[in-house]
Amino acid sequence: MDLAEIKISQIQKGGSERKFYRIRCSAEQALILVKYNLEREENRHYVTIAKFLSEHRIRVPEIYFHDPDEGLIWLEDLGKRDLYSYREESWLVRRAFYESALDQIATLHALAESVCIEMKQHLPAEFNSELYLWEQNYFFENCLGRYFKIEKAKLAQLAALPALQEIAHRLASFRRVLVHRDFQSQNIIIRNGQAYLIDFQGMRPGLAEYDLGSLLYDPYVHLPESERAELTAYYCRRQLDNGLAVNGDFDLKLRLCAMQRLMQALGAYGFLGLVKGHKHFLTHVAAAMKSLQRVLAEIEGLAELEKTLLELV
Repeated sequence: MDLAEIKISQIQKGGSERKFYRIRCSAEQALILVKYNLEREENRHYVTIAKFLSEHRIRVPEIYFHDPDEGLIWLEDLGKRDLYSYREESWLVRRAFYESALDQIATLHALAESVCIEMKQHLPAEFNSELYLWEQNYFFENCLGRYFKIEKAKLAQLAALPALQEIAHRLASFRRVLVHRDFQSQNIIIRNGQAYLIDFQGMRPGLAEYDLGSLLYDPYVHLPESERAELTAYYCRRQLDNGLAVNGDFDLKLRLCAMQRLMQALGAYGFLGLVKGHKHFLTHVAAAMKSLQRVLAEIEGLAELEKTLLELV
């Protein structure tokens, strides 16, 4: 191999502290090198999770080599086209890609509990009431407080709304499945018309509706209500094919999970944009706030929070 032909370029990837490099050996050959922080526990489990997903026929990058002592992973280059990059295409084109992504996540959600037990030691803490409350407080602190500069007394009043506590405990009461945790358009690569999942190191037991809400209410891509309804129906059909009945709690769980996910995303935008200096995240605050306001309008007991958001957006 001619060393002069090797091209190395850094990939700017979200708000992660991991470093990504595309190493192109020739016009036809390339791979990705990931350098991760050894101190962050979930980074150590990326390879184990990737192999688990692949074993269960969920499309992810192939792992070529892992050096856990140095925090290095060599993996398959799936290309540069994520689902987000197709956002201006016609619905006919995008629908096929979204359905492919939903096929993958529905397969993950349908894995038998006996299969999932073996993975628990490699996963972060499951979604429980404490984690849902943490997401809410992350939003109040970093979005409403840090970004919009709402005074602390008002923040405390909103965060203490009884409905928020009830939502956290209610969501924690439902049966859990394995979820991606960050299932949005920039974490879905499209290659040869098929969806591949990336950035799954946050995978943990949670609610399927959390992943669905992450994709359907993705702040990076505006989905009209008609498209969202089509994709929801498609996901439900896939789950029925997998032998999983969609019960009467589905619509409510989806709304509540969408609320949680949007709060988490907005908290992350404020933190990453203002504390970590990744200013580009702040450009997505307005879209996420509008989505959150619309979701809150359909949830009982949160009129005061909805009114506050309306005043801000």
